[in-house]
Amino acid sequence: MHKNEAFSRFLIDGLLADQGWTTTDTNAVRYEVVMADGRRADYVLCDRHGHSLAVIEAKRDSISPTHAAEQAKGYAKQLGVPYIFLSNGAEVLFWEWERDAYPRLVKTFFKQDDLERRLATHQLRRDLLSLPIDLKIAGRDYQQECIQTVSTEIKQGRRKLLIEMATGTGKTRTAAALIKRLFEASAITRVLFLVDRIPLAKQTEEAFAEHLPDYPAYVLRNGRRFQDEKRITITTLQSMINVYGDYSSGYFDLIISDECHRSIYSQWSGVLKYFDGVQIGLTATPCVASQDVLDEADQADEKDKRLVRDTLRFFEVDKPTFSYKLKDAIRDGTLAPYQVYRAKTVKTADEGGFPVKKSDLDWSAMSTETRAEFELLFADTETIIVDPSALERRFTIPERNRAIVREFRDVLDKGFTDHKGVLRKPLIGKTIVFAVNKKHAETLAQLFDTEFADKKPSPDIRFADYVVSGTGPDDSSDATTKIRRFKKELFPQIIVSVNMLDTGFDCPEVCNLIFARFTRSSILYQQMRGRGTRKTSKKPIFTMFDFVGVCDYHGDEDTLGGGGLVVDSKKKKHYQPRRLLSLDIDDHIDPTTREWISIDENGNMLFPEASEQKATALGIQYEAWRLAQFHLNAEQDRWLRILGSQIRANADTLDAVTPEHFAYFHTFSQMGGLNEAQRVFGGVDNLHTLLDSLNASLFDPPDSVSSDASPPRRTDTPAH
Repeated sequence: MHKNEAFSRFLIDGLLADQGWTTTDTNAVRYEVVMADGRRADYVLCDRHGHSLAVIEAKRDSISPTHAAEQAKGYAKQLGVPYIFLSNGAEVLFWEWERDAYPRLVKTFFKQDDLERRLATHQLRRDLLSLPIDLKIAGRDYQQECIQTVSTEIKQGRRKLLIEMATGTGKTRTAAALIKRLFEASAITRVLFLVDRIPLAKQTEEAFAEHLPDYPAYVLRNGRRFQDEKRITITTLQSMINVYGDYSSGYFDLIISDECHRSIYSQWSGVLKYFDGVQIGLTATPCVASQDVLDEADQADEKDKRLVRDTLRFFEVDKPTFSYKLKDAIRDGTLAPYQVYRAKTVKTADEGGFPVKKSDLDWSAMSTETRAEFELLFADTETIIVDPSALERRFTIPERNRAIVREFRDVLDKGFTDHKGVLRKPLIGKTIVFAVNKKHAETLAQLFDTEFADKKPSPDIRFADYVVSGTGPDDSSDATTKIRRFKKELFPQIIVSVNMLDTGFDCPEVCNLIFARFTRSSILYQQMRGRGTRKTSKKPIFTMFDFVGVCDYHGDEDTLGGGGLVVDSKKKKHYQPRRLLSLDIDDHIDPTTREWISIDENGNMLFPEASEQKATALGIQYEAWRLAQFHLNAEQDRWLRILGSQIRANADTLDAVTPEHFAYFHTFSQMGGLNEAQRVFGGVDNLHTLLDSLNASLFDPPDSVSSDASPPRRTDTPAH
């Protein structure tokens, strides 16, 4: 049954109270304000001095708030305010009527200080295109072209933009120069810069401290609050997930997502949608080219397809706003070209996968279940063909790992002859090895260290080391220290990585990449390859050592021969194992599961208390579930955000959420308790259905999930 306007105002009062407005304080919130023409504005929001900031026009829930737009515009003109909110209690729209033709949906009303900040910049705003670009930050032609293109789009009113720039071409510097220009034009007041790992946040903070000293930045870590005095917040999605709901959707007015093809696709992308700011995505992955390739490829990685499509869809574009690709950067001399060494003595994946002999396997390292499976597979043959993704995950071939190390050392010492008979010499220097898991990484690191023992100044020095990023005990507790040593010191020369250095890591001195891990993901492959593309005066080229056949799989060639574009002119190989079933391997890195750790001010990793970790984990699960409820109105979403805070606060003792909790939890008892909850969610049955879905997501996970596979997607029942 449709409610009248008085009921809508009751709901609006609650939404305002959630954002700190004291609705009984007539100095802050005024009702039925009489205009010069005799009409009455439903609400006028004022600053702390009682000056008008914004008009709110209320409508009953059966009427779209947009129907009140012109009426509210008349009030705003008479009051001389630039901001209008339109609401029926179920949804809220915000309108900067002097700049935008139409109002837009927002998640909340804005807090008083958010409106005050926006009004201050509104009064000081300058023409964005008239301000110079700081060439000390972004001095390259393509960087300036990017900033100019994006600035023009923003000036024209576009609020979602996608920047595609190859790894090593200076995305962070370009973003810094753009941010500076926007600040100087008073077009923004606060920036949220999202990365996918805390070490990358520290790297970004250092870059901003150098390039933007007048606009203080900080890294937001798990469990912390926003620092209101700082202008730029750098953080990860998982650090945001449990705190963002405590702020209004007007807190940030610019959101930049680094490597957005991962974070946008994530099921927590609703965090990005929460804030009413201009959205800019940064990616090194070729979006349009990838989409064309993936659509036509016979065995395209399905998640790659979704990542590209969802990224373009999120930014509401069919191609990036600005693009500077790898081939352009190599052609211009911005990035280093590369050569590909394909393993000679180590078996790589062929048309049907890896041929594996019974005698190759380390049977002692297998679980009882895996051993029984392999014994069955080898029952009538000495050789089977296996999925390349199964290597090191399901079985280990010790001699293979030793052969990789020996062959790399041999090629480094003697060079190799390419398919044209030309002798190639890889550079000797910093090397990244991409491994499968912690055991594989530790094994390879020790083997490399032994092989290069003659190059060590003393036996206790590590020529090779390893870092691991994931969840749980396999994380490298001292990963930050190891990475810093690899970048800044002579040793280690080689670092073996599992999910830690394949994306975002910046070390221009890296001149060799060793692929000991197979991936079907074109996006991940290009990210891994990008770790070597940065150019220095002593590094005119870098070398990719392929020991698994991944370069052939992705159709990659030497850039010296005009390749290096992950071309699709060749048919990609079909890796359909004939004897061992294909594994469900997820090679895509979900930024929200990369780390459960925080870092202190000195860069040391901190592992939270068990109760804090449980609250964080439960909070992330809850937010993932809540953001999947696509049919929530503003009041329902408000109740669920409050429920989330109660769940986190009671994480140690809670094992299910029942309807009675709406009576027991103090906050809800103050809001009307269980009876009001039943009304908000459309009756007893709908409330039970909603909570059944919630409990299934939070407290009844599947009995077993492979550590190599991503958690299964749930299809939860939305609230109605």
